[in-house]
Amino acid sequence: MKEPLSAARRKEFEDFAAAIADGARTLSLPRFRRPVNVSLKGDASPVTEVDRGVEAMLRERIEAAWPMHGVLGEEYGAEHTDAEYVWSIDPIDGTRSFISGWPLWGTLIALLRHGRPVLGVLDMPALNERWIGHVGVGTTMNEESCRTSDCTSLDRATLYTTTPDMFTPDEWARFDRTSKAAYARRFGGDCYGYGMLASGHIDAVIESNLMPYDYLAIAPVVEAAGGVMTDWEGRPLDLHSGSRVVAAATADLHAALIHSLASD
Repeated sequence: MKEPLSAARRKEFEDFAAAIADGARTLSLPRFRRPVNVSLKGDASPVTEVDRGVEAMLRERIEAAWPMHGVLGEEYGAEHTDAEYVWSIDPIDGTRSFISGWPLWGTLIALLRHGRPVLGVLDMPALNERWIGHVGVGTTMNEESCRTSDCTSLDRATLYTTTPDMFTPDEWARFDRTSKAAYARRFGGDCYGYGMLASGHIDAVIESNLMPYDYLAIAPVVEAAGGVMTDWEGRPLDLHSGSRVVAAATADLHAALIHSLASD
């Protein structure tokens, strides 16, 4: 049986995560809406020196403080991900937003224990907004407690996704069917939509074509705020989950989304 973390240990991890998120802001925010060099990675997604610089700093801070912990990052890969504790880093979630001057980009930092995310930081430097979620404890936005909405039915839900381009044709058919049954569907936001979900402003997010570092920090933020976040089959998210996620304000709404997304 896994021994639960003490309150002191939880606070130590949370304070550290907040401190390195502060450090990331000092690197990323001064470069926002300034000229940056952009190159394309092997998957044709853009990357800047800011992405790489932020991740390098975060990895250095983690290694110095917790040398026995593993790290998974978007730009520099995985190290010791079989460790009890693993940090997941997305230095600039929404690089396309960053390079186009759109403020809906963020830094995502997660701590996993035994492969499952237990602590998440969703930081939005350009908006000066930060969500911190600790499973079993709660979620805050700028140090104030926040909760998901009480929406339980799809026909009352406001549902977001970042872009239609993230779906395969089959996935789009399933998303289209589901989202058209919602009260409203909207596009855009990158990681910001999940913060809006955790704060009760929207009710659901459905996305695909993601990597674990895109959602591992978000899951604790949503879940500790009272929501549910899984893959499209309803399985909990971990280091080895696939590319598709569903986040909902309540268990009933989540069940309705999973049912609607199921293949015909």
